[in-house]
Amino acid sequence: MKFLVNPTERLYGSVSIPGNKSATARALILGALAEGETTIRNPLHNADSYSILHMLESMGAAFDTSDDGLWRVKGTGGRLSQPVNVLDAGNSGTGFYCCTWLASSIPAKSVMTGDYQICYRPAGPLVEAANRLGARIVSTRDNGLAPLWIEGGIRGGKRLTFPGHNSQWYTGLMMIGSLLDGDVDIDIEGETLEIPYVAMTIGMMKQAGVEVVNDGYRHYRVIGGQKYHATDFVIPGDWGSSGYPSFAAAITGSTATFLNLDPEDYAGEKDFMRVLRNAGCRVEPVEGGIRVTGSDCLKGQVIDCSGMPDAVPILAVYGCACKEGKTVLTNIRGSRLKETDRTKIIREQLERMGGRFEEDENNLTIYPSRLKGALIDGHHDHRIVMASAVAALIAEGPSIIDHAEFAAVSYPEFYDQMKALGADIQRLEAV
Repeated sequence: MKFLVNPTERLYGSVSIPGNKSATARALILGALAEGETTIRNPLHNADSYSILHMLESMGAAFDTSDDGLWRVKGTGGRLSQPVNVLDAGNSGTGFYCCTWLASSIPAKSVMTGDYQICYRPAGPLVEAANRLGARIVSTRDNGLAPLWIEGGIRGGKRLTFPGHNSQWYTGLMMIGSLLDGDVDIDIEGETLEIPYVAMTIGMMKQAGVEVVNDGYRHYRVIGGQKYHATDFVIPGDWGSSGYPSFAAAITGSTATFLNLDPEDYAGEKDFMRVLRNAGCRVEPVEGGIRVTGSDCLKGQVIDCSGMPDAVPILAVYGCACKEGKTVLTNIRGSRLKETDRTKIIREQLERMGGRFEEDENNLTIYPSRLKGALIDGHHDHRIVMASAVAALIAEGPSIIDHAEFAAVSYPEFYDQMKALGADIQRLEAV
């Protein structure tokens, strides 16, 4: 599928942002590990959620998704069973890393795989740590990448060290480690990024009755021998998804309202409110969300992306749209370990449109740029697809964004909601 996007002068109206992708994933996993029935309100109905759900079903959990607004999870009480089939994470990085840890806890053999992007995402620190805890994980291609052959049986009582720039390598260990016989100590070396995701994991674990000792996000003690209880999780709207329509309003000088957003939730992307205000936009709280009024003279700024690596593509679009000053995105290393090297890919695609950049390993500098319509390769990456579609709203002439169907990975309502706000966007089906 492709998006055909024409320049759009103004957006207007109100949309309700769907549930948080990361919180939905964690609620599914914690519900599967708990005793009894967990409920998940406002879950995100995206491809990643269903990939995780099917893997957890294969390990013994049961799900009722007949009610769109409330999913029910019949947990295993921590007694996961040998998967009845190959575990397929699809395009879900969270599902791949976390369910690899879950499979490593089962004293049986499993196979973990995913789509072609997952099969090129680095897993070395996770594999090394799981093997130290007593599992045996082997890359079937002997390159440290998925597919992974797993012989489980991890035990606590060890101290492990992880690089700090990708929290997904140890998120699943935090969740399953609480059920092991001994404690697990996790030390973080180097830069500590993605803290909001870790805070979300620890906070939701606590909600389900399990504690992790957190020493300044540099050391964690995962206390073994605990039990998860059934929980009623309420999933907030996804601040990360809100960035696409809200920055679209900002760069077109429009006013639009975005509902189902909680300024107090864990998401690092709630910092969008500050970024938009610093850019010269008006951001007003309304009941259940925010109203954004854009500016015809956006200002550049320095933005720390350490807590929101997924935001790099849409922030790069914002930087191009500025009229005054350059924008510098710092601490972007985490963005390079996602479905694609998102910093590199969004720079290349926006350069096709006339964007001007300077890039190094941990920083991206964006200069005010006059964008022109272009043919954009979405690289099967939902965030590249959506950010490019937003950029096309202010380009001279039409743009076509390929692999548009991947927007459904995190934001199934993206097309419909952008249309509802007045964006001149069309879907072109493949022939």
